Amino acid sequence: MTKERKSWATKDVAIVQELLALMTLSAAECAALASLREEAKSAAPAVVEEFYGRLLAHEATREFITDPKRLGGTLAAWFVELFCGKYDEIYARSRLSIGMVHVRIGLPVRYPLAMMDIISRHGERIAAGRGETAIAAFRKVLAIDIATFNQAYENNQLHHLIDLVGSERLARRILYGELASRK
Repeated sequence: MTKERKSWATKDVAIVQELLALMTLSAAECAALASLREEAKSAAPAVVEEFYGRLLAHEATREFITDPKRLGGTLAAWFVELFCGKYDEIYARSRLSIGMVHVRIGLPVRYPLAMMDIISRHGERIAAGRGETAIAAFRKVLAIDIATFNQAYENNQLHHLIDLVGSERLARRILYGELASRK
């Protein structure tokens, strides 16, 4: 029988704190990103235009876009927050909330993940103005956001499995494929 995994005890906003420790995001890196917030605000309209231009051009993603103007504002705010320099519980709750909205509307995870190339390219271009430290910091923060976003999908799957099988431990073993490997 498989033992409990330490990672299973980390939940909700503690996930972001765990990821921050894993990614070793330093105070200097946070400061470098925070110093670029105004540049991120200036770049946000171009990010929104490219992001939604691509989504609206694709029939399968277009059906999820009900209010492009409102969604564009949300995307712009999210992009700018990548450069906030403060990655705390409030930040974590925001990121988990964004993921849960995508889960609630039934958006397949492949779509937002595929769109990260746009976010990455624009963010790295902004960070390049402060050098390698800022570029590395941006990559770390974006990775944390992507991991947190994915966690929302995983949490949703886990909660459904717990409802079905009645046990979090068994649900985790199913979700992570531990039972399938015994065949």
